[in-house]
Amino acid sequence: MTVTAAGPLPTTPYDVAIVGAGVVGCAIARELARRPRLRIALVEAQDDVGQGTSKANTAILHTGFDATPGTLEARLVREGYARLGAYAAETGIPVERVGALLVAWDEEQLAALPRLAEKAERNACHDTALLGPGELYAREPRLGPGALGALHVPGESIICPWTTTLAYATQAVRAGADLHLDTAVREVSRSDGHLLTTSRGTLRARHLVNAAGLHADTLDRALGHEDFTVTPRRGQLLVYDKLARPLVRHILLPVPTALGKGVLVAPTVHGNVLLGPTAEDLRDKRATGSTADGLAALRDKGRRVLPALVEEEVTAVYAGLRAATGHEDYRITAHPGQAYVTVGGIRSTGLTASLAIAAHVTGLLADGGLDLGPVREPEPVTMPNLGEAFPRPYQRPDLIAADPEYGTLVCHCERVSRGEIRDALASTVPPRSLEGLRRRTRARAGRCQGFYCGAAVRELFERGARP
Repeated sequence: MTVTAAGPLPTTPYDVAIVGAGVVGCAIARELARRPRLRIALVEAQDDVGQGTSKANTAILHTGFDATPGTLEARLVREGYARLGAYAAETGIPVERVGALLVAWDEEQLAALPRLAEKAERNACHDTALLGPGELYAREPRLGPGALGALHVPGESIICPWTTTLAYATQAVRAGADLHLDTAVREVSRSDGHLLTTSRGTLRARHLVNAAGLHADTLDRALGHEDFTVTPRRGQLLVYDKLARPLVRHILLPVPTALGKGVLVAPTVHGNVLLGPTAEDLRDKRATGSTADGLAALRDKGRRVLPALVEEEVTAVYAGLRAATGHEDYRITAHPGQAYVTVGGIRSTGLTASLAIAAHVTGLLADGGLDLGPVREPEPVTMPNLGEAFPRPYQRPDLIAADPEYGTLVCHCERVSRGEIRDALASTVPPRSLEGLRRRTRARAGRCQGFYCGAAVRELFERGARP
């Protein structure tokens, strides 16, 4: 029930320690925290939850239509899609069901569409439809010339990945889990359970869950396993201004290749348009910088898909690293003799599958001897809805009448009020940096990127947003 980032760690052993506070680690912590008998530690090397792959993905809630049928990933994405959709509705996480179009640009891609429709059917996605060029352009009139057809997948949606991660962490902490930030795991050994040597001292746990993302293979090897190797796959993305949003109505996907789903054009729940990602296999697990060549390649591909888009203003550029393993499935493995579960190789579908992965891992822990005890549902949470299609606090007279701080805008590009900044700073898992505040409120994330509001936002952050 605490969030710590300094000082000594507790000496009493935890029942379960989860390494990695990305969307999957936070989902697992939330699921385990439903068992009040358990003492849970969520251990994160960085200063906030969701700081790795989770904050830099394409923010799509996947139906799982193109997963490899029969794999664990296919099952968990399908289950997770339903679970996360319901959870988002309960907690206020913005979701828009815009649908996706897999666009064929040549005869080979066109011939692949019926096979993709058949795969979708095998993955229990029964509402796809093949479109000819006439219907395709009626749906997306700004699409570049030369498209031959498309597969329509109406269930594909866009979501806020950051708010999802934060919601899980908030519920986990409120239910009794301890979140230890700035706590990098340096060594792990077996000694009357698991002994984790961290940057803040030692931590003991009877059971261990490895949700370390890009570093999951390193932790796995420390416990004697060599089941997979993580190759960081960089994805660079361009974020276009909100003025570009009317250009696109669906998620526009290419026909997938062996390297991934390819470069897409997609609206975001924040009202922008994404172009990306690239797919560059690297060695450096910290190489999240963008490159001129990568961005130029994105613009070239975007020019074919949606020519008008590349003429619009770019609001931001970012890059994320995905945990590629060379396998077509998640690498989720229980090691009962060690009271240890590996949760590795979680690709871009991990956001969608997160709640289902959490339930699956909890079952593996129980099979390995963890006495879960009775269930107590976590306290409901209502997250700040940062979606462009949903009412924001400054648009709600009832909120402003009760508290005028919600009517005082600080960031005009994203229409963020003083009240929202104050609430974020006083929240269960508060930001520890301006970047963390931006993710929680969108302050400084708009067209000017903080040029006009940056000083005011910094002042509020540094003095705790006191009126």
